[in-house]
Amino acid sequence: MNAMTLTAHGPWHDGDAPGWWPVFPIGFGLFWLLVLGGGFYLLSKRTKGGGAEKVLAERYARGEIDEEEYRERLGVLRS
Repeated sequence: MNAMTLTAHGPWHDGDAPGWWPVFPIGFGLFWLLVLGGGFYLLSKRTKGGGAEKVLAERYARGEIDEEEYRERLGVLRS
């Protein structure tokens, strides 16, 4: 048997089925959608900036700072 006979009649191509060619573009596209989606998710979580406002609100709720100081610091965070 030569190499052409082995490659033409292997389990990956029986002559009737379309083979693996539809799987690769779909899998490749899904892979990149997951990578880009994950990147956008992480970027949005990082740039949200709500962590400092949450800590400030907790300090105000515990009575550590008064309303005037809370509003002043909140204005600085949002600007």
